[in-house]
Amino acid sequence: MSSTSGCGFSAGLRDGIPIALGYLSVSFGFGIMAVSNGLSVFAAVLISMTNLTSAGQVAGLTVIASNGGMIEMAVAQLVINLRYSLMSLSLSQKLDRHFTWLSRLGTSFGITDEIFAVASGRSGEVSKQYMAGLISLPWVGWSLGTLLGAAAGEILPEKLKAALGIAIYGMFVAIFVPAARKAIGVLVVVITAIAGSCALKYIPLFEDISDGFAIIITTVIAAALGAVFFPVKTEQTEGDEPA
Repeated sequence: MSSTSGCGFSAGLRDGIPIALGYLSVSFGFGIMAVSNGLSVFAAVLISMTNLTSAGQVAGLTVIASNGGMIEMAVAQLVINLRYSLMSLSLSQKLDRHFTWLSRLGTSFGITDEIFAVASGRSGEVSKQYMAGLISLPWVGWSLGTLLGAAAGEILPEKLKAALGIAIYGMFVAIFVPAARKAIGVLVVVITAIAGSCALKYIPLFEDISDGFAIIITTVIAAALGAVFFPVKTEQTEGDEPA
């Protein structure tokens, strides 16, 4: 598929503008959180430039703040970001024949929930030029927002930093509340995760479990519960009969 005005770099840039604006505001909160936990502005920005994963970065920051080890960090990132591999596999079916292994690697780096949703929603195949444009502005927005938040965290009063630092958690709430209102399975998973986190945090029996492993344990238990008791039903195509 040749690059055209409807599927080229400029089209990707245009479709990435709303994502970039959203990332700019959310990553501002991450930048403040990073500086508040002892990271430098440079380190905070470098994390955002090389990761592009909100939940993964917050979990990683928790591990860093609690002086966790590399294994703890690696397992936490694997569990939290595993969904991106599934998104990449799905999106690979829409990539046109001009994608090389190098451009596939670049695209896989930029896959987020929002970018995946926009690319998957396009009709027909997508070109590497389109994906480059779609990823570029959100990456800039995420990195720039982190820079602004981290720089602000260096000069703002502690009370104001604490207030602004919860912005990224507001994004998470905005993601799961609508889904939880529509599906009982999502609500049960959310409540299980909250209960598990509180138990690991406040019950003395679990006081030796680090924050990083607490995230891992809670995520695995809540996800397993949802998969076993509330599996997502696949839609049958017209004319298909159940086996």
